[in-house]
Amino acid sequence: MPGLRNGFAGPEPLRDDDAPALPPVGSRNRPTGTGMAELHESIAGLLASRGQWRQAYHHLRSAVDLMSVAEAPRVPEQLRHEVNRLRKEHAEAREQSLRDSLTASYNRRYLDERLAALLAEHAGSDAGLAVALVDLDWFKQVNDNFGHLLGDRVLQRVVELLQEALPAGAFCARYGGEEFVLVLPGADPGEAVTVCEAARSRVELHSWEQMAPGLRVTVTIGLAHERGPEQSPASAEQQLISADALLYAGKQAGRNAVAYRVGDEVRLAGMAAGRRLVMGSRAVGY
Repeated sequence: MPGLRNGFAGPEPLRDDDAPALPPVGSRNRPTGTGMAELHESIAGLLASRGQWRQAYHHLRSAVDLMSVAEAPRVPEQLRHEVNRLRKEHAEAREQSLRDSLTASYNRRYLDERLAALLAEHAGSDAGLAVALVDLDWFKQVNDNFGHLLGDRVLQRVVELLQEALPAGAFCARYGGEEFVLVLPGADPGEAVTVCEAARSRVELHSWEQMAPGLRVTVTIGLAHERGPEQSPASAEQQLISADALLYAGKQAGRNAVAYRVGDEVRLAGMAAGRRLVMGSRAVGY
């Protein structure tokens, strides 16, 4: 079975006797300039036919470099096209590996990698970093009453609504099931609350009835904010635990709300601000 290289399955590496060998340096038969470029191009074609596009890409790059200094410096258009195609396939494969297949939001792998990097970047700085855990309210009832196919469409539309007005640098990732995470780098606490409350409102006010008569969808959001340099920096896990505790507080207060913390006080944003908060064990601590 093929092995994994850089996180992607591919065929076994090409053996030495599977591809044309490059003549040794100093050989009278060793081609130069254009001839060497053509040899690299030939090897690239063989590798590409076997699906070994990473190795093919490197040989094509070598061909381009050689052609640029050969007697005929013009690089064939077909060669340029092949290099660009392989570069695009590489980028697309990388992007697809970081996306959720259903909603096209980022996946848990990307979330873990990117959030850890952002927290490291923000450690000791004044830049804010907000993490919001978003959960669809009563989503099991949507699946039970309208079917899983419509439930999938609801998840896709909710992600579109969550991403609709995110600030630059922010992103949405699927955390699991009907839970999503909004990461807001550089956002101060007030801005983060505004962004999350606007997202919650867009979901509530969306015309769900057009998708299915009687359908109504809302979300509850727990918003945690990484505090300034005077505080010990939180890990990615701690940040998500804090957001989860606040999400629980929002659900205990009646759902369809954004719960956040000001100092030691948990508050609800927007229209939910007047509700009574019921604090459970998951809502204790930052």
